[in-house]
Amino acid sequence: MTRGHDRGVGAPPSKRHALTAAIVALMVAVSAALYATVASGDGTRDRTPSAVGRLPHNDAAPASTGTWVGAWSTSPVGPEPGTSTRGMAGRSVRNVVRAAVGGTAARITLSNLYGRTPLTVTHASIALAADDDSAAAVAHSMRRLTFGGSPRVVVPAGGQVMSDAVRIAVPHGGDVLITTYSPVPSGPVTHHPQARRTSYAAEGDRTEDVTGAAYTDRTPYWRYVTALDVLSHEAVGTVVAVGDSITDGSHSTMDADHRWTDFLAERLRTAAGAGQDVPRYSVVNQGISGNRLLTSGTGTPPANPSTLSRFPRDVLGRTNAKAVVVAIGVNDILHSPEPTDRDSVLAGLRTLVAMAHARGLKTVGATVTPFGGYGGYTDARETMRQEINAEIRAGRVFDAVVDFDAALRDPYDPRRLRAQYDCGDHLHPNDRGYARMAAELDLNDLRPTVPATL
Repeated sequence: MTRGHDRGVGAPPSKRHALTAAIVALMVAVSAALYATVASGDGTRDRTPSAVGRLPHNDAAPASTGTWVGAWSTSPVGPEPGTSTRGMAGRSVRNVVRAAVGGTAARITLSNLYGRTPLTVTHASIALAADDDSAAAVAHSMRRLTFGGSPRVVVPAGGQVMSDAVRIAVPHGGDVLITTYSPVPSGPVTHHPQARRTSYAAEGDRTEDVTGAAYTDRTPYWRYVTALDVLSHEAVGTVVAVGDSITDGSHSTMDADHRWTDFLAERLRTAAGAGQDVPRYSVVNQGISGNRLLTSGTGTPPANPSTLSRFPRDVLGRTNAKAVVVAIGVNDILHSPEPTDRDSVLAGLRTLVAMAHARGLKTVGATVTPFGGYGGYTDARETMRQEINAEIRAGRVFDAVVDFDAALRDPYDPRRLRAQYDCGDHLHPNDRGYARMAAELDLNDLRPTVPATL
């Protein structure tokens, strides 16, 4: 996680606490309006019908039935450095993503949230990866993507667009290649920097190149693409995990898909396959490294937006969302000017729950994991962590609780991560720790029990 600047130092504690509810309410109102506008930005195409959710009347249209769920997603974090002038003009961008659940058709979402000019995509495709650690595609799986029936789409600055559905057999756990080509400058590039996945770029329009030979530029970023949905018979809903670098999978093995959300997706599938009565859900990851519940980064729109501000887009806007697992707060604690800011954190968490309930989503809240030995640790911040966790465990914040703290802490020194789960920086888990986190969650806690507030 990245370090930030404390805010509000010197303000009287009582005054800040009195303003907390008003500030949170204002943030939610503004962010809801902002992201409602962003979500409605379908972009412009050679045809006028909306691309969102539309099934084209052509050979690519899915012939089977099922339920649309999220197979993969990521949160846009900010503008990619060095792309402010030309973006990725004249280059093909091939993102590699892992589908948490299988399906018979697919559609993608492109984001130009941080672009200052329209993003023109003249050619886009989707295919299955032929091998691990490769940009090559399975030849017969290559499909051209359309937007409102046209291969061309213009995504406005600050907007996003969903493609038409295309028939493709996506296996669960399979690597999917999503490729876009833009011939004209359109910077900056909207990206997710901590993908923990190798993706690729190539000179020229290589969108439907199955060999992958031209894709010599390797990158740890995801660019433009923020979601992959599938028409599935395996799942009937989506679990959304929202959080910071611990959810983002920081320090997990590169290209191994060892985030705790990956392990959770496999648990759900394995349990359902064994005949257990568990929710048939996919899992998508909306973690951002360095993310804070209450404070956004700089810029317009802000880089690394707070969880409160991005919740309407990144959680409520996910396809067929049924439940959300919230694992946020450690960065707020580490950058807190004083222990009494726990009240602001708890108020922010309860605001997330209220937004989720208004949309009928079940909320599962995670306790904040230990960070003893990490830079920024103080006894006062440890006390704050313990007090926030006590409220969460007591059931006064979320509908259900997953105790990541208890799962990962050293039994002989609860301020610290257990050595076998520590990546070495005393804050982030290793692969074994992420697997332990996924094992801690009671799958039945994901069942929806909250009626929507109309």
